Amino acid sequence: MILDLFKLDGKVAIVTGATSGLGQAIAIALSQAGADVAGVGSSGKFAETQAAVEKSGRRFLGIQADLSKLENIAPTVAQARSELGRIDILVNNAGIIRRTPSIDFSEKDWDDVVNLNLKSVFFMSQAVARVFLEQGTGGKIINIASMLSYQGGILVPSYTASKSGVAGMTKTLANEWAAKGINVNAIAPGYFATAATEAIRKDEVRNKAILDRIPAGRWGAPSDLGGMAVFLASPASDYCHGAVYPVDGGWLAR
Repeated sequence: MILDLFKLDGKVAIVTGATSGLGQAIAIALSQAGADVAGVGSSGKFAETQAAVEKSGRRFLGIQADLSKLENIAPTVAQARSELGRIDILVNNAGIIRRTPSIDFSEKDWDDVVNLNLKSVFFMSQAVARVFLEQGTGGKIINIASMLSYQGGILVPSYTASKSGVAGMTKTLANEWAAKGINVNAIAPGYFATAATEAIRKDEVRNKAILDRIPAGRWGAPSDLGGMAVFLASPASDYCHGAVYPVDGGWLAR
């Protein structure tokens, strides 16, 4: 049955940035498709995500870790594998943004964003790919890119650089690992209603300008990413490698 290709029964997923927003929605969607979830977040506030995952009848493991520090990556992956038994899926969602005119942008704001949004994505992918190879099972890596993987944006040089890097890195890792049974793809969310965009949504002028550009006529809800995440985590995407999939209400088409 074609629907069986989308089932994740018996799979284990690591989702970074899983305490709220897009990461939380992806963790919930994967659990509803049958996966157990290890959620990673720097705040450790997993109660809401854990309740939703367990409501789906799946196991949840919360791991508090700052992934911008590379020394935290190996222990995070090891804990997820040890406590949940295996790893089949990695969603690299954790990220931050800093808004400052480029003429005034600081080295700290550059490093903070690039370290979490790009550097940690590579080294998390490397660590989990090594697990996939040890298990001999292959696996799925899903990176979270952005509209700014395609566009320049304003006031966000380090964010744009990091998300452009995520798109490129997705392709190079796919080139190296596809033949090893590891699928590496990315999702590029459009404008979503999360805490990160609250200030923009409250600005009547910018909010209207954005909505006028989106053919769907609305901001995305975090749950709108769930279907694409399940697809890329499931056997339905076994021949998909190195692609960046926009989920943007038609923003790029405009």
